[in-house]
Amino acid sequence: QVQLVESGGGLVQAGGSLRLSCAASGSIYRINVLRWYRQAPGKQRELVVTSSGGGGINYVDSVKGRFTISRDNAKNTGYLQMNNLRVEDTAVYYCNVVELGANYWGQGTQVTVSS
Repeated sequence: QVQLVESGGGLVQAGGSLRLSCAASGSIYRINVLRWYRQAPGKQRELVVTSSGGGGINYVDSVKGRFTISRDNAKNTGYLQMNNLRVEDTAVYYCNVVELGANYWGQGTQVTVSS
């Protein structure tokens, strides 16, 4: 089993920044594929960014140039740096890790951007 604990969400004004963290523990040696999703009220969950173990990174167009995914392998923790936040970025953000073919999810962290 793998446990993912997220932190870093909150309330910020438009144009502000937040950094989300996703700490992995349990039966995982190192995070390989790391994804961040978000779900806004009344909308489907949306894939924001995928970081593959080989270094490939893909962002959804709406966050390109504003969001940056990274990881600290020593801490087995992934991050999502979010800059120049917009009201439309308001959502619950979830990290997702795939380990031995199984999907694991963080508990979600609320990001609210005010105008």
